[in-house]
Amino acid sequence: MKKLIALMLTFFICFPVRSAAPEDVSAKSAVLMDAASGRLLYEKNGFEKLPMASTTKIMTALLAIEGCGLGEKVTVSPAAAGVEGSSLWLEAGESLTVEQLLYGLMLKSGNDAAVALAEKTAGSEEAFVALMNARARELGLYNTSFKTPNGLDADGHHTTACDLASLTRAALQSPVFRKIVSTKEASIPWEGRSWDRALKNHNKLLWNYEGCVGVKTGFTKKAGRCLVSAAEREGRTLICVTLNAPNDWDDHKRLLDYGFGDFTSAVIAKKGERHSLTEADGREIGLVFAENFITSLRPDEEGTVEIRRELDDITLPVKKGRRLGSAAIFAGGEYLGSVGLLADRSVEADGFGDKLIKIIKGLM
Repeated sequence: MKKLIALMLTFFICFPVRSAAPEDVSAKSAVLMDAASGRLLYEKNGFEKLPMASTTKIMTALLAIEGCGLGEKVTVSPAAAGVEGSSLWLEAGESLTVEQLLYGLMLKSGNDAAVALAEKTAGSEEAFVALMNARARELGLYNTSFKTPNGLDADGHHTTACDLASLTRAALQSPVFRKIVSTKEASIPWEGRSWDRALKNHNKLLWNYEGCVGVKTGFTKKAGRCLVSAAEREGRTLICVTLNAPNDWDDHKRLLDYGFGDFTSAVIAKKGERHSLTEADGREIGLVFAENFITSLRPDEEGTVEIRRELDDITLPVKKGRRLGSAAIFAGGEYLGSVGLLADRSVEADGFGDKLIKIIKGLM
């Protein structure tokens, strides 16, 4: 039988209220997410399924980075070279590296680069789309469905602002991805010409929003203007997503300002730190946090953080580092996430003699 015990963790955070959540966000759907914990700081229709245009390429880039070496050569197929829309003007038979195509994908938003990377990673565009959907399930993006690697309009190709923020959160953990999407300008070779392809990032926030580190723009007639941005200040990263947003640049600036102005970083759990004690067969075992838990909190949430531990049925022996349960974290009653709880030491099972002594003592 599991034990459920609520413990209060009180700490003080001193910072002023600077702004209110924007009320006139132009986007049909929008979220602002704390990258460290995944907590939503703002949400407007954030769980509505909508097309996402070229922000699709966040998943394409992530899978190419995970599945290929950056220096591997890619020979452009006729299918890739013939893709419509935003393009690097790739030519069939041309050879570039995976890394060069990734820059073309994320800065220039090349639809042809997306297909070339898809074919390189999975063997075909169709196999790559299957891989995209499988990875979406792994990441818990249950309201996302991919039909293309580039985001061109297709029936059934959709996501939600919340899912897209969660995908971006995962992608930003890749140093390669983070480096590429934060690059303002680059150049890659153009076979048969004496000049290179000049690439300029479509994300204007890299130039005009302090701390911006990416991520991706998108547009089709069906999807409207789509934008995913991420900004970092004082070690805290926020992710903003808008879908179908006529004034996306302004939406992102105001939402990011709100996140940085009204929230601050709070360390609620530290890896290896003692949380509490428990017992198994009369033996005391210390519980320590398996990882850090850092999130964003508002001033009115200070002192309201609650950690509720839920333990497994524990039997001896227990090895140090064994997971014994989890700690669910709340603020103001809102669930923020959970952290594993590990045994802080090894505890052996009682031998026959120890058990016999216990039985005798119990009879006295």
